[in-house]
Amino acid sequence: MPKIVYITSEGERFEVEAQSGATVMEAAIKNMVPGIEAECGGACACATCHVYVDPEWSDKTGEPEAMEEDMLDFAQDVRDTSRLSCQIRVDDALDGLVVHIPESQG
Repeated sequence: MPKIVYITSEGERFEVEAQSGATVMEAAIKNMVPGIEAECGGACACATCHVYVDPEWSDKTGEPEAMEEDMLDFAQDVRDTSRLSCQIRVDDALDGLVVHIPESQG
């Protein structure tokens, strides 16, 4: 199973195994990673699963689609590498993916 590394704003590191086909958000919730609220449950209807994709992984996670970009307007402290973790689908190519969790979710 691919491993995903979540780093909180305080620098705490959580390395979890994620099932292929799941989302980065689902893996965080299943493993009780703090800071990922996911209020809409992955429907891309909020911005409470906002993460910053580590720059070395940006090409592999791709760019946000239009609906995700619209929801990122509601996130706090949006950056060039901002993504909604509910929109990043895990596969073997993402083994080792590093995402950073913002200080607060919007």
